[in-house]
Amino acid sequence: QVQLVESGGRLVQPGGSLRLSCVVTGLRFHLYTMAWFRQAPGKDREFLAAHDYRDRRANYANSVRGRFTVSRDNDKNTVYLQMDSLKTEDTGIYSCAASGRSRPTGSFDYTYWGQGTQVTVSS
Repeated sequence: QVQLVESGGRLVQPGGSLRLSCVVTGLRFHLYTMAWFRQAPGKDREFLAAHDYRDRRANYANSVRGRFTVSRDNDKNTVYLQMDSLKTEDTGIYSCAASGRSRPTGSFDYTYWGQGTQVTVSS
């Protein structure tokens, strides 16, 4: 059974930093592209960042490029999202997802999803 379990979400002040983790079990982690998505209140789910399993490169949404960093540890079956210079608009539920494709083009390419962890950016 495949499981993706996120952790690290909490309340943080604007300008602060946070690191999220997603531990994956039940699949060959090193053969999956891992991504982070966010769903803000009243908004559609938004792609944030992905780390490709094949070319080992990361790509980012414009809204987080330069502030967020995605990384992975294949020995620990874990993907991370380092978030710096947080803004109030970064508030939302953050979920990780796994795709067996290299360079997935949309959320529909992701097969497995975690339940999410809440991040609240507020003073």
